[in-house]
Amino acid sequence: MESTSHQPDPAASTVSWPPVAKPGEPGSFLQGQQPEPVSTACGQDAEAAPAEPAVSDGTDLMPDTEATEGADLLAQMRAQIAKFVILPSDQALDATTLWVAATHLQGSWQHAPRLAVVGPAKRCGKSRLLDVLAETVHQPMLTVNSSPAAIFRTISEEPPTLLVDEADTIFGSPKAAEKNEEMRGLLNAGHQRDRYVLRVVGNDHTPRKFPTFAMAAIAGIGDLPDTIMDRSIVIRMRRRAEGERVAPYRTQRDRPALHAIRDKIARWAAPLADQALRLEPAMPVEDRAADTWEPLVIIADLAGGPWPRLARQACKRMVDAEVQTEEDNPGGARILADIRRIFHAAGEPDSIATDQMLFTLNGDPEAPWAETSRGGLTPRGLGAMLREFGISSGNVRMPDGTQRKGYLRNKFLDAWRRYCPAVHPVTATAAGSRD
Repeated sequence: MESTSHQPDPAASTVSWPPVAKPGEPGSFLQGQQPEPVSTACGQDAEAAPAEPAVSDGTDLMPDTEATEGADLLAQMRAQIAKFVILPSDQALDATTLWVAATHLQGSWQHAPRLAVVGPAKRCGKSRLLDVLAETVHQPMLTVNSSPAAIFRTISEEPPTLLVDEADTIFGSPKAAEKNEEMRGLLNAGHQRDRYVLRVVGNDHTPRKFPTFAMAAIAGIGDLPDTIMDRSIVIRMRRRAEGERVAPYRTQRDRPALHAIRDKIARWAAPLADQALRLEPAMPVEDRAADTWEPLVIIADLAGGPWPRLARQACKRMVDAEVQTEEDNPGGARILADIRRIFHAAGEPDSIATDQMLFTLNGDPEAPWAETSRGGLTPRGLGAMLREFGISSGNVRMPDGTQRKGYLRNKFLDAWRRYCPAVHPVTATAAGSRD
């Protein structure tokens, strides 16, 4: 994907999305070209967009803008990363490139996006990617088994870039995760500026605030804790297939070239810090996803050329893919979406008995519920998941006049609207009438 090969689409002038950038004015857009809100809510029925969607999601129509020096530098960085690591998609490669560049302007960001480099097994290229990042990001601080206390004592108001390898040894089991709860808290707090940790220091135990704000790349086998994944650009690595080739990485030989492009990007970015601080780009996603991706989109808008479009394509498609992944996994919004379908299929009754609901959930061959325990999802397990959303069971009256343990439909209305609004949508009026 060469940075100079993308041509503007003339159809862009006739659509309301994506926003059309003003040449030479990063972050500014032509009148009438602002985006409509795009929902990233959980539980939507449509599958995640593939890398090359059959139907355009709108970001494909965004024309190139006037290229700056940064556009070519990003293309060079992209080529260096691709030389040593095979990323799972072009969008993942674009996102990683922009994330590296964004580390050189951390002083301009309100949020410090995490780069979650995860894979299902060993030898997927996670550590190799961290090797390359260590030579290209701003002030790398590579850690494998450092304590949270040591890490936050190295973070200053001029933050380094944290590179955490083998995160599965920190969060890979419930026991390990419990032991490292302070590390999870540090990584969560550091996503947003001005979130400090308070510790006592010295013999007189004087309270002292330590900053936590710093961009971080975290690599490991399996997913990271949900709260970290929610603050991350997620790169789902795969083991190389037969015929896929990368250059072997040799630190002494390859470091000079990586440092050269790193230093060029740092010099290009430095004078743009104030401009980057003030930009508020139109985003194709909302809420925390928009906060997390905004630094990457700003870097792309400052660089120009094809990068504003490539950044928004990566943002939209990768966020959509993570929404689908979340729905495909047990717990969270997936349980709400499946229960919404059960009520709809039953004709929207006022209540459904717990055993009837579990029979339907465990009987769905494409759902994960039958595998949650030897006997499938249990009443206690279902109750634990729904309590996170403020929903509990109780005695409900059945059509035959008997009472059984079950769930009232109106207890779900608000949660359905918030977490799975695209699944048989519930009106605001109906949700407002919940008991």
